[in-house]
Amino acid sequence: MATVVGIGEALVRLAPGPGETLESAPALTVHVGGAEANVCANLAHLGVAAAWLSRLPDNPLGRRVVETIRAAGVDTTGVLWAPEGTAGVMFVQPGAAPRSGEVLYYRRHSAFAAIDAGALRWAALDGAKVLHLTGITPALGERPRGLVARAIAEARQRQLLVSFDVNYRATLWPPSGARETLIPILDGLDIVFVNDRDARTVFEMRGESGAVARMLRDRIRCRVLVLTCGDAGAVAADAETVLRQPAFRADIIDRIGRGDAFAAGFLYGYLAGGTGNGLRYGAALAALKQTYSGDICRATIRDVEAVLRGEDHSLRR
Repeated sequence: MATVVGIGEALVRLAPGPGETLESAPALTVHVGGAEANVCANLAHLGVAAAWLSRLPDNPLGRRVVETIRAAGVDTTGVLWAPEGTAGVMFVQPGAAPRSGEVLYYRRHSAFAAIDAGALRWAALDGAKVLHLTGITPALGERPRGLVARAIAEARQRQLLVSFDVNYRATLWPPSGARETLIPILDGLDIVFVNDRDARTVFEMRGESGAVARMLRDRIRCRVLVLTCGDAGAVAADAETVLRQPAFRADIIDRIGRGDAFAAGFLYGYLAGGTGNGLRYGAALAALKQTYSGDICRATIRDVEAVLRGEDHSLRR
């Protein structure tokens, strides 16, 4: 029985090594990741029972995705296998200041885009505490959008908390389309994550971070609004107050997946001790994620609590 259930698409990620480009690299590194799957895998590494529901093609790429998520300790028995369609693929062109990075998606006509919400094993939500979704899913088409609506309804019937990361992707839809679709979805949810860039781009909110968090929470009427601000940390607005959390310093190996790590850490801490605790664990796990290659953070709860205690990062002997 899972404590947290995530639903969404995962991709195969291909990227050149440091200093290489997609035009010149003789080889590409393969990773697997997807926002909701990453959150589940991160939580599993922290010792939280997690399950992930999705739809993948019954081919080597689809099996690689599932095997990677399962290897992290996530229950993947709720994944639907499609006889046709593709697995989504993303190519990452790493940046190095002052050169910006770029992500190229190849996910049109994926097996997930054709998902039938009625075919999912909704009993996977029985006994869980949290359903985690993101704004990527409704951007993938009519069927994924219907899946999000069905998932929230199923969670509400079971009195689960619904956690939702806006996770805006400009390559999937324009800000106006995201805004019109997401505001009704977000209305009344329990935990909503949004980064400061998406608050400006999608919701057209500017100003001091605490004020933005409060205004956005009031606008979408969620229980807790968490605004992440990169190196400036994060703030959370709930019914009573606005709480702030600075970021922890990290040597950056790979930034991708940092937001998913924050969401996983926040859920871990929130379930154990409320909003302020969620911010602390979220910031610590986000910092740790950047020290790992790939989308998934392999840090344990011991690692997270060492960061929270302020322990140095010298070699343990």
